[in-house]
Amino acid sequence: MRISKYLLIIIIFIMTSCHKDDDSVAPIDQLPPATQTGAGTFGCLVNGEAFIDNSGSFNCFYQLVSGEYYFGLSGAKEDYFIRQIFLASNNKSIEEGNTYLLMANIEGSVYAECSFQGVGVSADTGETMIGELHITTFNFETYIVSGTFWFDLKDPISGETVKIREGRFDSHFTQ
Repeated sequence: MRISKYLLIIIIFIMTSCHKDDDSVAPIDQLPPATQTGAGTFGCLVNGEAFIDNSGSFNCFYQLVSGEYYFGLSGAKEDYFIRQIFLASNNKSIEEGNTYLLMANIEGSVYAECSFQGVGVSADTGETMIGELHITTFNFETYIVSGTFWFDLKDPISGETVKIREGRFDSHFTQ
């Protein structure tokens, strides 16, 4: 009788210790892989939590307007304090293999911007809140752009620094 009691305790211990749910997966492991195939992915860590585009489709473009290039890519997540993350160039071309400093949204720059849920306010990188965008693939034949990014910005409500890290995207773009 004692053997079966110990066996039952061991079985219960094994069953409860093997239970695995979504919360046990590290946030970085929840992000989409860093591919370069036009997979249609966008993800990053926001203050250590996974932010993965769940909109079903996101916008990515690279357009020539009045002789100047404009790049734009946005990822969205419903029911999160940041509703949308936007990476863009303002009158500046981008090239494969280059890393761009994310600064203020002024002519000739590359910048990042976030819109916050429920407040109708956005914040962008600037002179003191900066980051980087690295373009790993930029192909005009297949219309694929992929890359990595990180940046900081100030939450317009709390004033605290929001840290965007391990960002990655892989998308087709329109012209």
